[in-house]
Amino acid sequence: MDYTFLQHYWWFIVSLLGALLVFLLFVQGANSLIRSLGWTEEGKRLVINSTGRKWEFTFTTLVTFGGAFFASFPLFYSTSFGGAYWLWMIILFTFVLQAVSYEFQNKLGNFLGPKTFQWFLVLNGLLGPLLLGGAVATFFEGSNFIVAKENLVDTGVITPIISRWANASHGLDALLNPWVLVFGLAVMFLARILGILYVMNNINDEDIRSRGSVRLIGTAVPFLILFVAYLIHLLLKDGYAVDETGRIYMESYKYLNNLLDMPYIACFLVLGILNVLWGIGITIFKKDNNNGIMYAGVGTVLTVLCLLLLAGWNDTAYYPSTADLQSSLTIANSCSSEFTLRTMFYVSFLVPFVLAYIVYAWWSIDKKKLDKQEIIDDHAY
Repeated sequence: MDYTFLQHYWWFIVSLLGALLVFLLFVQGANSLIRSLGWTEEGKRLVINSTGRKWEFTFTTLVTFGGAFFASFPLFYSTSFGGAYWLWMIILFTFVLQAVSYEFQNKLGNFLGPKTFQWFLVLNGLLGPLLLGGAVATFFEGSNFIVAKENLVDTGVITPIISRWANASHGLDALLNPWVLVFGLAVMFLARILGILYVMNNINDEDIRSRGSVRLIGTAVPFLILFVAYLIHLLLKDGYAVDETGRIYMESYKYLNNLLDMPYIACFLVLGILNVLWGIGITIFKKDNNNGIMYAGVGTVLTVLCLLLLAGWNDTAYYPSTADLQSSLTIANSCSSEFTLRTMFYVSFLVPFVLAYIVYAWWSIDKKKLDKQEIIDDHAY
């Protein structure tokens, strides 16, 4: 268990958290369709109460993902979260709007009215997945930053800054890259697919389920077009490779080469994509089958996990710099000390127990399907 193993181990953990976060965006996906899935006031409240029982999982995973990145790869945290702060602030702001909307939309004294907070949920449902997907796309497309580690030992610098953004947009410039938008939109439509599948499984209402089947077709088509287009682009594009000395250079078909060099990731990637397609297919073609979320959920986690591993493993720069190639971040030049990674390695043994508790809590919440009787409860959203 040397330093290199620990670096790869913690990139796997961070990638797994990122994959789980993308799956849990089904909350945002369903919220973006509140008005079309629910249609009636009762229907809207059913959808909101369905996602309202899970929004804490998404928010907690987002915070855990950021915390794990900070602890294991602090230079990425300071570079991205500190440099591209406008992008991350908008993401966090929409999630704060989500939390406020659930709690206050039906409270006494709400002078804005329930519909205002419902639109806030729709806004979070659209912008959250879109911007998070765009942030993930920068792992492949690059970001405009410069790293200067020599500032730490420069006695002439009073407040040393290791990394800085190369322009004043602070992350919003990534949205000018069409491929970042393509991937961001693919994640947004994937979240909507997962949201539809979850609501159809979780709510015992034939009207919502019939509407969900129709909306699923209209959502799956643009997702497949966008995802396939980006996957082809990714496998054919030049990537950011790292040589034995740590120098960054451009390599033709880097991510395709990563798949060929790590065939087990290629197998899991194909398996993940097939699971997503299967979850969509059985829901569309088998009218009495509402278990598509199980297959699509597992498939989403596998697919996103494999994509993130492609970005960091096999001598690849996972956060490329378009301003200065040698400023690009790798799992070797941006990680914590060996002592820190080793200590956290043992702490990570507690994770399975936490996951077991989450699974149990999830099962307890979902063991009874949601129906119209539930929204009469005083504790309903």
